[in-house]
Amino acid sequence: MRPRRPLAAALLLLAVHHPGTAPAQPATAWAAAPGPAPGPVRIVGGTSLGCIQGAEALPAEGPGFQAVRLSRNRNWGHPATLRAVQALGQQARRAGLPDLWIGDMGQPRGGPLPYGHASHQAGLDVDVWLDLSPKPRVPAAARESIPEVCLVLPDQSAADPRLFTEAHARLIRLAAELPGVDRVLVNHGIKRSLCAAHAGEPWLRLVRPWRGHDSHMHVRLRCPPGSPDCQELPPPPAGDGCDASLAWWLTPEARQPPRGGGGAAPRMPAACAGILNAR
Repeated sequence: MRPRRPLAAALLLLAVHHPGTAPAQPATAWAAAPGPAPGPVRIVGGTSLGCIQGAEALPAEGPGFQAVRLSRNRNWGHPATLRAVQALGQQARRAGLPDLWIGDMGQPRGGPLPYGHASHQAGLDVDVWLDLSPKPRVPAAARESIPEVCLVLPDQSAADPRLFTEAHARLIRLAAELPGVDRVLVNHGIKRSLCAAHAGEPWLRLVRPWRGHDSHMHVRLRCPPGSPDCQELPPPPAGDGCDASLAWWLTPEARQPPRGGGGAAPRMPAACAGILNAR
């Protein structure tokens, strides 16, 4: 039997047509919004087909973190996401880890991004780079061109033992144990290395394998309380995820996924049109 892929199935479910939807606006329109839609914070839809009103911008730096590539204007999110980033930076500092590079979060009004991500649309996602080299405070302009470093072996069978250390596992655990975290996505090679050292530990349940993510982890939060229009993903399966399903990621099917296209255009929740066009 082929291993189940609950995250992929959930992303597909979020994209199907249902009442109360409207055709998606071009991603370039969402990226062009310079600031958030006014009004109280409100998430509409899900992380792969949704938007946010009242988003807030993550500061360019704070205790334990520095945001990178701010020119993309993707440092926006729900206030709960900002609190999670700030808490992670502080916990990492207390654990003796260097400042964290914080990558893409979301756009000022959420919505689809023109490149780089299929999710990050509802203000609940943040990419945290797995670069644990010592970092002095770097001016924001100098953080535009910092390269990411792959931590996975070329055959993707595991994390590269020369680069991936127990400090990386400690950081991933800190992220998985943050209040409100739904899951933490990492490359399947990283997941295998975590399983080799930490199988059976409860926090591993939220650490899920996904394509890419060989230089950063993708932290996703659950819908915050008081968000009736926010769509949750199904929870991760029970267990630590260190089972035979990991082997699927090394199969030809996983290595060469089918190209998309040919289906109906995705449809956004109808309320997102008002959020995009709000003055």
